[in-house]
Amino acid sequence: MNAGSPDQRSDPGSSGDPRAAARAIDALRRGWAIGVTVYRAGSSVTLFLQAIENAPEGVAERAEGLLLSGNRAATLKLANQLHAASAGDPVQISAPADLTSVLALAIADPVLDMAYPMKGPFVACALTDPDAARAAIELARLAGLLPAFYVLDQEPEDVTLVTTADVAAFAEAGRLHIAARAPLPVSEAQVAEIVAFRSDADATEHVALVIGQRDGSVPVVRLHSECLTGDVLGSLKCDCGPQLHGALARIGDASWGVLLYLRQEGRGIGLINKLRAYALQDQGFDTVDANVRLGFAIDARDFGVAARMLDLLGISSVALLTNNPQKAAGLSKSGIDVAEILPLKVTANLHNRKYLDTKRDRTGHKL
Repeated sequence: MNAGSPDQRSDPGSSGDPRAAARAIDALRRGWAIGVTVYRAGSSVTLFLQAIENAPEGVAERAEGLLLSGNRAATLKLANQLHAASAGDPVQISAPADLTSVLALAIADPVLDMAYPMKGPFVACALTDPDAARAAIELARLAGLLPAFYVLDQEPEDVTLVTTADVAAFAEAGRLHIAARAPLPVSEAQVAEIVAFRSDADATEHVALVIGQRDGSVPVVRLHSECLTGDVLGSLKCDCGPQLHGALARIGDASWGVLLYLRQEGRGIGLINKLRAYALQDQGFDTVDANVRLGFAIDARDFGVAARMLDLLGISSVALLTNNPQKAAGLSKSGIDVAEILPLKVTANLHNRKYLDTKRDRTGHKL
């Protein structure tokens, strides 16, 4: 681990490369090691890491420690230790003497807490670098992995290097462009066009469905985050499917409008982590606590993406179809005028009543 030594690599300066972050995300998904570097005043600190959930055999036995999200560390009762006292910051713990891949996964995954209740005690130690640790946790989220890593004591032979500036540049990358568009009549409207957007930073492809004939009126717009289980499979655990179809009907009844389909599954934590959150809900946790126990923010979505899509469509003012004040705030912050907020009501069922109550009581939805 290169901790505060003279810089042995060329300092790329303060501007990062989002493509480097994209390569690191791909490496994590493939189970490869990454090195997260911070440059400061002619020196560098590099944190060498491997994601716990898909690391090859033998990594656990060679690790010098584990890096966990702050929320996960709090669940493991580490928040009262000296080196875990900064709320929200990642926490590094010394590798237990009996560390194996099975134990490491039990430490990383809260879904396994009931199956492995007797873990620890663990000892938090000083972070190699807090900025590098925070960047690594963000990369895990972007990769759809649990935010938990093995900390490696030396640079692996094959390692994908990324800087904290690269990760910041990836988060700020707004270089969306329209990749394709075509007429697409749908059940709610004979006149509709589908528009696909591609990012220069990663492979995520967002979609807009423009319904009706564009005129001088303010369009009715819905920001809908992808939900495979609700939109496609008809899950009763959420209200996503009914909201999607209700929004299409409302837009179809208006002069014209747009449905933005954002590829931000599970409020930005990805499909697999969303399913882990479902498993935690079955253990008694609500949606907010499930996300937090997994080590993520309550809502990790980026509504600035929607603003950039609207800008490319030449739309600067919207009548927003939503119950979520954060969507209106996200668009306004990004320069889109929210001329009106239109509520979108759905009927609760036996399976999603608690989910809807949590949205109202803990995340401020106007239900």
